[in-house]
Amino acid sequence: MKKKMILPKDFNQWQRICRELLNEAGIEIDGDKPYDIHVKNPKFYKRVLKKGSLGLGESYMDGWWECSQLDVFFTKIINADLQSRVPENLKDIIRVAGARFINFQSKKGALKVGKEHYDLGNDLFCLMLDPWMQYSCGYWKNAENVYQAQQNKLKLICEKLKLKPGMSLLDIGCGWGGLAAYAAEHYGAKVTGITISAEQQKMAQTRCSSLDVEILLQDYRELDRKFDRIVSVGMFEHVGPKNYATYFDVVNRNLKPEGIFLLHTIGANKTDFNVDPWINKYIFPNGCLPSLAHIAAASERHFVTEDVHNFGQDYDKTLMAWCERFLASWNTIEDNYSERFKRMFVYYLNSCAGAFRARDIQLWQVVFSRGTMGGLTVPR
Repeated sequence: MKKKMILPKDFNQWQRICRELLNEAGIEIDGDKPYDIHVKNPKFYKRVLKKGSLGLGESYMDGWWECSQLDVFFTKIINADLQSRVPENLKDIIRVAGARFINFQSKKGALKVGKEHYDLGNDLFCLMLDPWMQYSCGYWKNAENVYQAQQNKLKLICEKLKLKPGMSLLDIGCGWGGLAAYAAEHYGAKVTGITISAEQQKMAQTRCSSLDVEILLQDYRELDRKFDRIVSVGMFEHVGPKNYATYFDVVNRNLKPEGIFLLHTIGANKTDFNVDPWINKYIFPNGCLPSLAHIAAASERHFVTEDVHNFGQDYDKTLMAWCERFLASWNTIEDNYSERFKRMFVYYLNSCAGAFRARDIQLWQVVFSRGTMGGLTVPR
């Protein structure tokens, strides 16, 4: 005989609040639409209402609820602004308050994201990403798949930088060396890439072994050389508000007088200490999304902002393509990871896709110079 589940005494109260909140977003509990949620553990309701974003993500990782279309679910709850209706967890409040005073992205703190996320395993990223190993937003203009979108992005960056054969290029946060290899192979650039991930460095060095490329394992703050061009893709999200001024000081110190700098970064609509507790704990430790105001304030001492290009809608497509490839390749790598990890990664990709689709977060490419005479024509 199946054992009857004993419900918490306050179950009805927590369930009612969750149901009312979700109804505002057009989502039903145990409904028949693909974006409705199906609750498997009655403790889910109290956990979410008490812990907010962290409780929602952790309860999904633990199998407490299911949803066929997580991406749509997140788009709907973001558009309904349900996050502002859920009481903030005390730990979240302390985390955001601490970001104002504590430098979570110090040299020691910065190493944490390299170890905990980018060193997860090259097997996972090789199967999920495109052949250029681009773990950042693709450019989907005239693209039919993620491979074309990432090649478009690489070409767009090199064209915006006006790369020419023989130019020296610094890639801050070079990942697995895809951009470094592309710039050296297609534009004849002499590239120096830096990363804080040992796994990324190994693969990047192998990829670029026959090219005029060096890949260094070091913190960006240690750089003191001169380059014709500097690029940074998907790294500024890990710099942190306490270090924005230092970051642009480093770029200024390492860029030649007539140089061009391109910053490719996810961004927040509002100027705040934008820290999501679940993303911070499980995906990108010590990350923080900058606003345009953050970027402008930190860069204006050194640079002229030549161009700002927002194609955040393309990150939605990129993340969904990654998720499709991740799930399709799971049987190949499942022995190296747990089922809880799989649920975590699917939740991460879909929740971020939903946020970009709802225009809650953006993707910017910002081009800087020291004031190019006659202006700088930037391609699209």
